[in-house]
Amino acid sequence: MRISDIQRCEVRPGRLVEWTFSPAAVEAAAARPPDPRPPAYIQESHIRTARSVREDGMFVPTWLGTAFDLPGRADPDALERALRGWTLRHETLRSGFRWADGDMHRFTLDEHDVSLRREVVGDFTDTDTLVRYLQDRFDVAADALGWPNFIYAAVFRDDSTSVYLAFDHTNVDAYSLQRIPDDIRELYLSGVTGRPPARTPVGSYVDFCEQERTNADNIDGTHAIVSRWREFIARCDGRLPDFPVDLGLRPGGALPAQKLLREPLVDADAAAAFEAYCRPYGGSMVGVLAATSLIVHQLGGQPVYRTVVPFHTRVKSAWADSVGWYVGGAPIEVPTTRDFDGALTAVRAQLQANRSLARIPLARVLRLLGADFRPTSPDLYSIVSYVDARMIPGSSRWSEQKAYALLRVSYGDQVCVWVNRLHEGLWLACRYPDTDVAYKNMRRYVEGLRDLVVSVSVPARDRVRTAQPTLS
Repeated sequence: MRISDIQRCEVRPGRLVEWTFSPAAVEAAAARPPDPRPPAYIQESHIRTARSVREDGMFVPTWLGTAFDLPGRADPDALERALRGWTLRHETLRSGFRWADGDMHRFTLDEHDVSLRREVVGDFTDTDTLVRYLQDRFDVAADALGWPNFIYAAVFRDDSTSVYLAFDHTNVDAYSLQRIPDDIRELYLSGVTGRPPARTPVGSYVDFCEQERTNADNIDGTHAIVSRWREFIARCDGRLPDFPVDLGLRPGGALPAQKLLREPLVDADAAAAFEAYCRPYGGSMVGVLAATSLIVHQLGGQPVYRTVVPFHTRVKSAWADSVGWYVGGAPIEVPTTRDFDGALTAVRAQLQANRSLARIPLARVLRLLGADFRPTSPDLYSIVSYVDARMIPGSSRWSEQKAYALLRVSYGDQVCVWVNRLHEGLWLACRYPDTDVAYKNMRRYVEGLRDLVVSVSVPARDRVRTAQPTLS
């Protein structure tokens, strides 16, 4: 799915309607006893980070969302039934957290208490006004420190209906977002046609949280995974890795505003050729990381590229279609090489050696290390992520549906890069600090990545195997 901010996801005016949990559902949740299933470490880390940043005097929205169209003027009653049915399908959406003596405790709303309140906000005739309203509304309704922490909305027009869903990150990851358009569409169409939806039961992310945390709590500071993280962080000068280029930031300065760079990278033919070239080394994810190692060396001069690579943790089929935050991270260190093939070899070796480290949540590792990682930014480290999204149900309709995965771009001092392979090619999105220096260097990074992908996509007889990006 194309990643965007809400300003550039083809918002169009119309009649805006919102759905949130009803007052009766919120009241029922408040009366629920504690749920013994604990938060996942990644959930707890996210909420504690939000709390820490808020205590420093900043409100930093970090919600994620999705946007897509349904054909024609949708039936609001049928859409509401689809939204409620989808909510019931995913237990994490009716589960939240309370604080007691500095600890987080889960509560979970019973299924029979789930009800939505529909509100007609009004008719919008100006796109910019509608975009500002949606962003401001989502900031409040999908706040990490509040509950409920998600909201559904739709803009009704005679020719189409645009659906928007926004969530605090504790509820969803990128894969969850990309499943939503097809899931909601299927439930909606089944409601208006009377045929049963073709859906099988899904596992509960709340159950996964309990299982993952139990496994993580069974290790101690002597575990090999902890030792390897300790060594990696020591080589990063005692911290988690930044994106190793000049971002124009002052040490100790205030948390900067961010910008989002998002655009097509290459077309489908070039993406396929790039995959074919990288396949002997493990595929396009290896290729993107290898290319990044070459480019950042040219931009920043560091002899070793260090980063944390995100991996999904949906290791059982029960979690395949489940909504939740199923993500772990593994560290890699890529020494500088002269050529792309050498970088591919180095990245493949690092991923093979270190991918298993993603099985233990990093927040658990940091706790065992005893280091002072008090978060001052919503991102603990920079990432470069690659996902081939072409096999996700409904992906062939994303362009027709005007489907987007939405990022809230607010404040942060890290760089996060996402490269998604779609049916039409590679799509890149990059969130970075809003400075002139960062913009210039991230622009050079993107152009270097594009040049390298294209350079290994040309016929072999015309290709120089020591391909390197050309940075101006």
